[in-house]
Amino acid sequence: MKLVIFIIDGLGDRPNERGLTPLKEAKTPTMDKIAEEGICGLMNAIDIGVRPGSDTSHLAILGYNPYEVYTGRGPLEAFGLGMDLKEGDVAFRCNFATVDKDFKVLDRRAGRISEEEAKELEKEIDGLEIDGVKIFFKSKGYRGALVLKGDVSDKVTDGDPHKEGEKPIVKALSKEGEKTAEVLNKLLKIVYERLDKHPINIEREKRGLPKANIILPRGGGRVPKVEKFYNKYGLKGCCISSTALIEGIGKMLGLDTYEVDEKKMNIEERAKIIIDKIKKYDFTLVNVKLADEASHDGKYEEKKKIIEETDKLLSLIFKEIKKDEVYFVLTADHSSPIEVRDHSADPVPIVIWGKSVRKDDVKEFNEFSCAKGSLHWIRGEHIMRILLDLINKNEKFGA
Repeated sequence: MKLVIFIIDGLGDRPNERGLTPLKEAKTPTMDKIAEEGICGLMNAIDIGVRPGSDTSHLAILGYNPYEVYTGRGPLEAFGLGMDLKEGDVAFRCNFATVDKDFKVLDRRAGRISEEEAKELEKEIDGLEIDGVKIFFKSKGYRGALVLKGDVSDKVTDGDPHKEGEKPIVKALSKEGEKTAEVLNKLLKIVYERLDKHPINIEREKRGLPKANIILPRGGGRVPKVEKFYNKYGLKGCCISSTALIEGIGKMLGLDTYEVDEKKMNIEERAKIIIDKIKKYDFTLVNVKLADEASHDGKYEEKKKIIEETDKLLSLIFKEIKKDEVYFVLTADHSSPIEVRDHSADPVPIVIWGKSVRKDDVKEFNEFSCAKGSLHWIRGEHIMRILLDLINKNEKFGA
């Protein structure tokens, strides 16, 4: 039996003045059929009342305690970009940004500098060494990741002031972090000196574009000791996603990762990849991101449209899988209400589909119908346990 967890990022929502959500209003015949043939309920990835990030929620859904293994987003972004990380390294996510001659931030994204320009500037940072600390940097457009190796600590503040008009300064959060803060502040000055007069930035200035003359590190964390997915479950697994963050989680856990560009690839192309990996691997994690992006932008109709397109994607997948071969979990990592434009602690709908699953009376897949399902209200940590039990891989507790 194959196992699949299909996560529609940010799917859950709150009812509008008409009592509707994008999911409830969307035409989703495939999701509804899955709900009718499976067992439904509600799920909070971490716990009731806890507003999760996409990173912590995915870790919990995969059966890892985020309070133990999550140290910050930095290591996950660095893993996602394919950087070489070892336990104890410290990593940050970064933006290329613009500062003036007084070191005050003018633009936190440097006008969203292009991939090609970023790759040239990356060369000026990657491979530096300051006070015995080796520094590695990799970009992806205006974003990137910074890795420190050596006698380093994650007990430091962000170097990103998170608003314009402030200076990027890293401060130690404890005595342990003093050296790392000093190294990072030296790095920021070196980066400015190398990038401000770089030919890329001279040309950008001529075109009236903001210079990418600094990087702003944030979300720092120490690379944790984590049991690999295969060692934990005895399952060969993969992760399919369009975001570096989710790919990073997959790589940290030892899953094979496959990038699927939701904006450039059509539904048929994406479905073909997903179907191929489901047949190849014991376990497949799929994350589809665009519904969450629409939520953050407050675009109700756009979110509804994306949900309908995802339903079409699922219809192609379900033409190629059989109930006696696959256990399929359809859910979300968190709610992203249109009215909030951010994540919330509202529970999300979940359905488990496959042979010998106890069906209930739910006929539609949405926040309201699934609340009446026999799965009731579970946490993310329960999902892998349930799946392992369905394939008879759970160890018995007791005699």
